[in-house]
Amino acid sequence: MGNWTTFDLAGVEPEEGAPAPDRLISGNPKFRTWNIEEADGGLYAGIWEATPGKWRIVYEEWEYFHILSGHSVVTEEGGEPVQLKAGDSMVLRPGFKGSWEVIKTTRKDYVIRL
Repeated sequence: MGNWTTFDLAGVEPEEGAPAPDRLISGNPKFRTWNIEEADGGLYAGIWEATPGKWRIVYEEWEYFHILSGHSVVTEEGGEPVQLKAGDSMVLRPGFKGSWEVIKTTRKDYVIRL
């Protein structure tokens, strides 16, 4: 294995999940996460997908992501909603609090650093 990897989902089983019940605002969103990279020091990379719904988010980690498909709205507490569609990228930093709303099933690739 070299010092690189691709985001090829072939042979990677997704983890299934959902927002914690105490964070759910509306809908019945379901998550699928394909973890492609997990490195020492708390670094993760992969693909995440969610179905429509809205929930509260609290970030203790740093995350960069790029929307591959769908439509979501991320809103920081006290801030304006940010519409996210295919081609959009964002960084959420530790301390971010707000909500994530999936309007149309959304898929993103991500890199997370704890």
